Amino acid sequence: MIKWARWGLLPALVLFAPSVALAADPTVKDVAQAVDTVWVAVTAFLVFFMQAGFALLEAGSTRMKNAGHIAGKNILSFGLVALVFWAVGFAISFGQGNAFVGTQGWFLNVSDDMVNQVFGSLSYSDVPLGAKYMFEVVFAGVSLAIFWGGIAERAKLIVYFIFGILFSALIYPVVAHWIWGGGWLSGLGMQDFAGSTVVHLQGGVAALVGAMLLGPRIGKYGKDGSVHSLPGHNTVYSVLGVIILWFGWFGFNPGSTLSAMNISFAYIAMTTNLSAAAGGVAALLTAWAVLGKPDIPMMLNGVLAALVAITASCAFVEPWAAVVIGAVAGVVMVLSVQFFERVARVDDPVGAFSVHGVAGIWGTLSTGFFASPDLVKSVGVGAPGLFYGGGLHQLGVQAAGVLAAGVYVFVVSFIILYAIKATVGLRISREEEIIGLDVSEHGASGYPEQLPHGGEFSQEGSSGTRATPTA
Repeated sequence: MIKWARWGLLPALVLFAPSVALAADPTVKDVAQAVDTVWVAVTAFLVFFMQAGFALLEAGSTRMKNAGHIAGKNILSFGLVALVFWAVGFAISFGQGNAFVGTQGWFLNVSDDMVNQVFGSLSYSDVPLGAKYMFEVVFAGVSLAIFWGGIAERAKLIVYFIFGILFSALIYPVVAHWIWGGGWLSGLGMQDFAGSTVVHLQGGVAALVGAMLLGPRIGKYGKDGSVHSLPGHNTVYSVLGVIILWFGWFGFNPGSTLSAMNISFAYIAMTTNLSAAAGGVAALLTAWAVLGKPDIPMMLNGVLAALVAITASCAFVEPWAAVVIGAVAGVVMVLSVQFFERVARVDDPVGAFSVHGVAGIWGTLSTGFFASPDLVKSVGVGAPGLFYGGGLHQLGVQAAGVLAAGVYVFVVSFIILYAIKATVGLRISREEEIIGLDVSEHGASGYPEQLPHGGEFSQEGSSGTRATPTA
């Protein structure tokens, strides 16, 4: 094995680990570090590619007049995260500090010999700091991408800038530190292997706050209290988006080992896949029973809800439990979407809170029920679950983590978004919303051939009146 890795694999690692490839006599440790570095980099790239999945899913799930804006915001979103997380977010998340925030490692300005001291919470992995940053920043990017789904089709572009920066600096990194960075929840033994709470619950709760403060889209609710469907314009885009996200999740969960030499990544890929499959099937059947039709968007969200749920528990549970966790997530997601749309009357265009928030809560709690003693011992975090004789201890820790993270994200998101609403405003005007964000915010449509006047949009139409397509 080592001989093959040394002479067969090393040439392929030159771009990623030139110091190892060029060494006169690389050691077994050098080879292992090079392999781990490539693994972490490749899985980071897979998670980054999930932005393409979000772009297709969200654009396909919303209306044509907003498609370019919805897709394009993923570029802006990740650009903001990448810069802010480099400057302060990574340090707050993983830097040495106190039980609540990291206080060292700003701008990643740390010498090689001090990396493990400054970022002690990641010292279990020997990959270079650049690889660790790349892997963690794409997770932060996913969390922020979730938020945008809840405010789709009616938020001002300036909101993306202000909230994106503050979320990446003040919200996401703080909870990440609590759970992954050696903070107080880590000290309690909270189990969140790849981020059902850190990534998904945070994005989902922020999305809920945004949707509440923005109010429903024009035409969503009738004066008589009726609920109107505002279907997305391209189901095929949505399907492709979910396939890409499912594929990217094989970087998300297995990559969280931060090591290819830790062969548990293959097991984690299996539990991840089983959960997703169960969630899609369960959501389709539930939608069929509840809505009277096998709804495709519900099936797609069922896959995602199951992936969200298994993200916390993928390394802690047996395959049968992964199927149960995914199936429950799919069922609960359908019921949650119906509740928030029809009872709470919160207009969440892509079901961001139900898919990422509610499923994130269930997934985080699930280890308190299903965590296997052997797997818990292997990972080295927390205690076995209730169904394995572990009692209520781990379930209590998980519940405390969900409550603390949920309250923190809700309160800080509300303060930030309310301040934006009171100053520059959250929502575009009624006329702009009817025209669509593509034209009102960017001056160009994602589908110009569908517009009047040959796709040209000017302040004055050829007849002397404003060219305004129907809603």
